[in-house]
Formats: sequence, structure tokens, C-alpha cells
Amino acid sequence: MNKTFAEQVITFNEHLTYSGELPEGFVVLNPYLDNPETMEVMQKFYHKYYNDSHKRKFIIGINPSRYGAGVTGVPFTDTKRLEAVCGIKMESARTHEVSSVFIYDMIEDYGGADIFYKEMYINSPFPLAIVKKTKKGWVNANYYDDKKLFEAVKDFMIDSLKKHMSLNLDPSEVFILGKKNADFISTLNKEAKLFDRMTVLEHPRYIQQYKSKEKQLYIDKYILALKK
Repeated sequence: MNKTFAEQVITFNEHLTYSGELPEGFVVLNPYLDNPETMEVMQKFYHKYYNDSHKRKFIIGINPSRYGAGVTGVPFTDTKRLEAVCGIKMESARTHEVSSVFIYDMIEDYGGADIFYKEMYINSPFPLAIVKKTKKGWVNANYYDDKKLFEAVKDFMIDSLKKHMSLNLDPSEVFILGKKNADFISTLNKEAKLFDRMTVLEHPRYIQQYKSKEKQLYIDKYILALKK
């Protein structure tokens, strides 16, 4: 019997681990190992929205932030929106993440979480949070922030993307969040030939931080791209 989309994603997350080398000063956080409740709420989320075998479009982020999926295990979903929109409460943590605000405002305009998640799947080429040590403490890092970091995680990213694509995602077009992210994913795609076309959308964090007055324009842009 074929596994549902939910079962496949849950299996992917249950076995998700990074054991490769990292440049000095970088650490990978695995929420599924760090907090047992993360595994529970992640399973509830996917069983709720992905308990089928539908083909979906793939929206590709960068890597989770430690306040979004780095806590909940659900991409671009902080605990506030996990509870308020998805109806799944997390007892052990309370987080607010700016990218999550934009994504869920967009999801509302799209038609709501049920419709959106029936048609879309969001994840990242490096699906675990990365943090960097600074003089002021640990801060979020992107996989492309450091050349040595990218080289260290590149093969793991290709392997992760291959596993994502095997979930019954549409390979004809994927949607990349962030222009710099798109440059790096384009490099990976040339090597691994994972999908045909990339449509690049501004990253939610960029929109929230620098283009908040034009937020509705970006929401409309997302929806036009995703629904075409």
C-alpha cells in the first residue's frame, strides 16, 4: 500500500539528521531531536493537511529559522500561527517569526490553509536550522552566508531536494523564495537536474522587513504565480 504524502514527509523528518562537517562557528539545530513535542506537532500538521496522495507544487525556502520551523518543525510556521490558523497548540514553546506572518497572510488570501496546503508543499534544501556564533551570541545563518558552509552542506542539500521531489511534487516548475537562494539552487539544479523551471519570489523576511508598505502587492504576486 502506497504511503500518503503525510506519511512520507513524516518519515523524512523522523530520519532527518546532519552529521557532516561544518566550518568553525556554525552549528546545525535539529528540532526533532532537541524537543520531543516538535515531532508531535509536526506529525499532527502533516496528518491534518497532507493525508492524501495529491501532486503538489514545491515552494523552496532557504533553511529554517530557529524561531519558525526550527521550533515547530513546520516550514514558515511559528507557534502563534500553528495554533491560531492550524489549530495545533505547542505547549513547550512560544515563538513569533516574521516570515511566518507574511506566509500566513498570503495563505489567507489564497483561500485558507486547507486549500493552500492541498496544492502546495513548502520546505528547504537544507531543512534544519543553522546558527552562527558571534560576539553577541548565536544568530540565524543561511546556508549560503559562508562559502565553506555551502560547500560543506551542498551534497546534503542535493540529497534533501531529491527526497523532497520524490514526494509527488510537480517537477515542471518550482517556486524559490529569495533571489540569492535562487542563484544557489540554480547551481544545484544544473548538477542534479531536479526540476525544469524556477520562478523566483521575494523572500517573506525581506518583504516584512523592507517592503511592508507594499505587502499586499507581494501577496498578490505570490498568488498570481502559484495559481497560474
